[in-house]
Amino acid sequence: MKRILISALALTAATAASAQEIPELQSNSDWFKAGETTIQELIAREQNTGRAKNVILMIADGNGVGTNYATRLYVGQQMGKLGEEHVLPYETSDFHSALVKTYNINAQTPDSAPTAGAMNTGVKQRFNLINLGGDAIHDDCSTVAGNELTTFAELVAAEGKSVGIVSSARLTHATPAAVYSKTANRNWEDALPEGCTAQKDIAAQMIDAMTSGMLDIALGGGARYFVPKGTATPNGGTGHRADGADLLAVAAEAGIQYASNKEEFDALEMSAPILGLWTDSHTSYEADRPDSEPSLTDMTRTAIEFLSQNEDGFYLEIEAGRVDHANHAGNFARTAADGMIWAEAVALADEMTNDEDTLIVVTADHEHAIAFNGYCGRGTPIQGLCYGIAKTGEIHSDELNLADDGQPYSVISYANGSGSILREDMNYAGVRPAVTQEEAMDLDYLQQALVPMSSETHSGEDVAVYAKGPWAHLFDGTIEQNVIFHVMNHAVNAE
Repeated sequence: MKRILISALALTAATAASAQEIPELQSNSDWFKAGETTIQELIAREQNTGRAKNVILMIADGNGVGTNYATRLYVGQQMGKLGEEHVLPYETSDFHSALVKTYNINAQTPDSAPTAGAMNTGVKQRFNLINLGGDAIHDDCSTVAGNELTTFAELVAAEGKSVGIVSSARLTHATPAAVYSKTANRNWEDALPEGCTAQKDIAAQMIDAMTSGMLDIALGGGARYFVPKGTATPNGGTGHRADGADLLAVAAEAGIQYASNKEEFDALEMSAPILGLWTDSHTSYEADRPDSEPSLTDMTRTAIEFLSQNEDGFYLEIEAGRVDHANHAGNFARTAADGMIWAEAVALADEMTNDEDTLIVVTADHEHAIAFNGYCGRGTPIQGLCYGIAKTGEIHSDELNLADDGQPYSVISYANGSGSILREDMNYAGVRPAVTQEEAMDLDYLQQALVPMSSETHSGEDVAVYAKGPWAHLFDGTIEQNVIFHVMNHAVNAE
């Protein structure tokens, strides 16, 4: 009876609302019309319950809801908009979305290794470990055996699909390593503790994955971990490997193509496995990238072209790793530039694939301790200082907002980091220096932070996931991060 009464009341209210005439001022508003258009798009959205031939997992490292918001404004402002109204390629109504809880088994604020591992195995993991079960212990090699988890890449490769990795970080770094590696320490990139025989170092595991045929293409940075210590790398640096192993030579003997720069990258054949390492460590920030390095979009295009040759399909993980690194540095201008090329890579991946048979999952592994200050007017440069809200029109006033100390403040700040106002040379007194809008807009400007730390930290708040293609509608509500694997795995096995 209660349910019937509520339904009757709801129907009466809806009828009254529809009978109420909406003023022309309201119905002619661009906001009103845009809202109606969005509703129609959502109503028309269909669920794709076919089988996914291909899966692309796109992870912008550190691009949580806050960082994504700032990137949206930055990209829009580079296009001449005020910024707030901009829509990133994966924020459209044809993408389904959800919030994702990112904590690790033993950490409220997560690390990239177990978060990426959760997405690649379907199991939450421990801080600083990659693809090991909950009984494994960080930095304890003896706990590796018997705790190894099977990755999504291993599963689909066994079914005949091709596998690829693209990253602007080192290919042995946490997020790309989660595709192929199992390790008790994410930092064992080219060396192991004495007596550790239960696993190989991460670089060696990657070459094993390529020579075995599990991993078909890998593009990114980190050449120094594949070359003997004291030996020149193809990028002009020196190798780090103390064991003397030349993993690039091993790869070459196995018939794997190698490219160390854009020219060699452009000359690659599509007929044999590919390894590309453009730098000794991470690739350059997009704002600093020389012409000798392929961009994230260059790598995305080639990886999809190469993997698409397999009639059985592919799995590709693409990481914008340097979004995370610039946030750690407290330098939002570089974060934004890498965020913008990331958005372009998502748009390209979408353009190059078919929604009918390709599941694209766009997400982040974690967020940063990023915050947004004051009451800023529309169009305030997101990487700059906060302008006031104008009484008329849409755009901000020309007056900078001032804090109680009489100084302006940046739109973005970090809860901790190297831009801290608590300075050692002043006995950690919180005295904010004067700064102009021109100085704040400089590429090298560090947003002001509170707690002094050499490197800003992650935060534990939720991130978003956006998806389109087969079974993308399963992303809904608030989910655990390991559920991402289960959606991907369901999509490729759907009947």
